[in-house]
Amino acid sequence: MAWLQPRSMSNTPIDSLQFFEFNFDSKAKPDFRHERWLNDHGAKCVCGVDEAGRGPLAGPVTAAAVILDPTNIPEGLHDSKKLSEKKRRALFFEILNSSIVSFANIGAPTIDKINIREASLLAMSDSVRGLNAHVDFALIDGNALPHNLPCPAAALVKGDARSLSIAAASIVAKVVRDQMMIELDKLYQGYGLAGHKGYPTKAHREAVLELGPSAIHRRSFAPVAAALNTKKPGSEI
Repeated sequence: MAWLQPRSMSNTPIDSLQFFEFNFDSKAKPDFRHERWLNDHGAKCVCGVDEAGRGPLAGPVTAAAVILDPTNIPEGLHDSKKLSEKKRRALFFEILNSSIVSFANIGAPTIDKINIREASLLAMSDSVRGLNAHVDFALIDGNALPHNLPCPAAALVKGDARSLSIAAASIVAKVVRDQMMIELDKLYQGYGLAGHKGYPTKAHREAVLELGPSAIHRRSFAPVAAALNTKKPGSEI
């Protein structure tokens, strides 16, 4: 793909460079400065990475990795939390049609085994590895880098509000996970998963206490653990 070709190449390997942190204005919208800086220093293929679903009591944590086409970036990319559901879905399809995209899910059993932080990082690493392209550098939302990434990377706190690539990844992860929870609601009825997407709303916590945890509930999370200790025998789905 022509848009993956570098604009200029540095003689210095990208993994030996001191990553340049741009000043962050919390009121500004994400831009492409980090990606262009990396391009100019030898990284022709840069992906943004973000996750969705760290806080829910049920369902997977989902991560996405996105390589934007610099000549065809969808307008309106922003932190997915700042977009309406309608706008997120519209941008989701624009991203799929113009970018290289990968996503990965880590389910409740693994979350319970390794904890949600490690599961989130694992999903991020898996999403980068799933890209159908050689990646020179990954921009990761947050303050930690996933293990076993196939490329150099930098963590950007509030990256979904700073980098267009990370913002795109946040949208993909959110829309994919939300749709999964809508489908899971058909299998695990009574919890209202299609509405709250597994997050610990009052109605969801009450449903877990009444019905017991399902197979997709995270038993290491306090409200679910409490339900396991108080549920009636045979109430687990």
